[in-house]
Amino acid sequence: MSPPLPDLETFPPLRDWQRKALVGYLRRRGDDYMAVATPGAGKTTFALRIAAELLADRTVEAVTVVCPTEHLKVQWASAAARVGIQLDHEFRNSDVHSSRDFHGAVLTYAQVGMAPAVHRRRTMTRPTLVILDEIHHAGDSRSWGDGVKNAFEPAVRRLMLTGTPFRSDENPIPFVSYERGEDGLQRSRADSVYGYSDALKDGVVRPVLFMAYSGETRWRTNAGDELAARLGEPMTKDLIAQAWRTALDHRGDWMPQVLRAANARLTKLREHGMTDAGGLIIASDQQTARAYAKLIGEISGEQATVVLSDDEGASKRIAIFAASQERWMVAVRMVSEGVDIPRLAVGVYATSASTPLYFAQAIGRFVRARRKGETATVFLPSVPHLLGLASEMEAQRDHVLGLPKQKDGLDDDLLERAQREEKAEGDLEKQFEALGATAELDQVIYDGTSFGMGAMTGTAEEEEYLGLPGLLTADQVSVLLNKRQADQMAAQKKRKAAEPPAPAQREAPVPMTAGERRNSLRRQLNTLVAAHHHRTNLPHGKIHAELRRLCGGPPSAQATIEQLEERIATIQTL
Repeated sequence: MSPPLPDLETFPPLRDWQRKALVGYLRRRGDDYMAVATPGAGKTTFALRIAAELLADRTVEAVTVVCPTEHLKVQWASAAARVGIQLDHEFRNSDVHSSRDFHGAVLTYAQVGMAPAVHRRRTMTRPTLVILDEIHHAGDSRSWGDGVKNAFEPAVRRLMLTGTPFRSDENPIPFVSYERGEDGLQRSRADSVYGYSDALKDGVVRPVLFMAYSGETRWRTNAGDELAARLGEPMTKDLIAQAWRTALDHRGDWMPQVLRAANARLTKLREHGMTDAGGLIIASDQQTARAYAKLIGEISGEQATVVLSDDEGASKRIAIFAASQERWMVAVRMVSEGVDIPRLAVGVYATSASTPLYFAQAIGRFVRARRKGETATVFLPSVPHLLGLASEMEAQRDHVLGLPKQKDGLDDDLLERAQREEKAEGDLEKQFEALGATAELDQVIYDGTSFGMGAMTGTAEEEEYLGLPGLLTADQVSVLLNKRQADQMAAQKKRKAAEPPAPAQREAPVPMTAGERRNSLRRQLNTLVAAHHHRTNLPHGKIHAELRRLCGGPPSAQATIEQLEERIATIQTL
């Protein structure tokens, strides 16, 4: 006997964006619908409400959910059961048919790709709604995309969801609509869009502070040459990648210093309102994850939960951590996308994964708001590429057809292998040997603006930022960061005034390095952007975006000295 239909009268109340999107969906009643909503906004609740509506009016008799991982299958089934929709998360391809005890099943993209014919027959047996969660995964490989298309073409309704930026590549995603722009390229078109900036304004997500740490790094190449570089300074992509990996080496000083700062921030949040706040360290591979777990255990005095692979035991460990008061979790892949642990409030981005897609997925783990005033803090290496992504949190990206994936010299491919294999050391050990690295706070990024004058770890200046209150509104965060920076600049000016006067005969001042000049210009630009924000009330991110439109070039974290000078001159005329 089929299970009872969900009761719409007892369904949880919807947020404004969910209600507007639901009305739009029910009015249109098309075969395909795509909703783009920032992580933490409530895509699952929205999708289940649509499923309940279609089951109730007999448009469909079955629901199939497709998601990226085994753990998310369990999460989807649990969320559906809470609203009266029974989904079988243990369905296997060999079962062929779904049990009548369920309204449908939850699958992974890999599962569909392995046996699309099985799921096509299931879809044709009963009128079906298919919910494709994080639909960009259907573009990960041709077999997955073809499998999804073949399996679900007969579906009565298809609902696509994504909360992260799409990529630029040549693989069209099944059932997604594309529109050709003025540049001749086709871009994905969403039917409903609810971005991070909208959700932040509505109090649906937390403000995120990015604490970027630079520092000196030293390593030896496979040719025996010893090199040194400072994170955050202009370098070639190869040097950036090697300096980045050196900083992340658990045997150096950079990681322990950053983990100590992150643990101090977590303690501060727990002392000031977020009593159950948890932290997550995202590692590049499984061996490193274990090493980070040992480090944070020694620093915090508590054993960390380690999640290494997409298996049954990992799902259980995540569930236990989510419901506990434990301080730290360390993971490679399991919590990079979709996993719901609302108490996560401090993150350490200790991976060299570099794509906008992965970065947004990772940061999405920390933005889920539970009550007004909660903030999130993410610690990351001061690498131009990451700083650019952190500055563009509000950017909405579509899937662009016709542009191949661009290799940037960083190791996303290595990360992908690490997610699938126990032995994930790869060829990195053969390429270079990390000799040492030290950390210092370079800047704090919030709302696209850089704050701070730099501070060594363990100093009062660093503590000023680590000690920010845990319960703040978005506006209060901006006010406090501006005050911290003003205080730092005043203290620096006071110290200089107290110095003895320089002798009459003095050597010419040493010219600034390119890195120092660039950092100075970047701070000057951010100060002007902040002033423009107070005059016009425009968000910092929009002002930066307008400057990029007028002057061209990449985000300010990656811009050249000449580009920064041009933007400074431009904003002074606005």
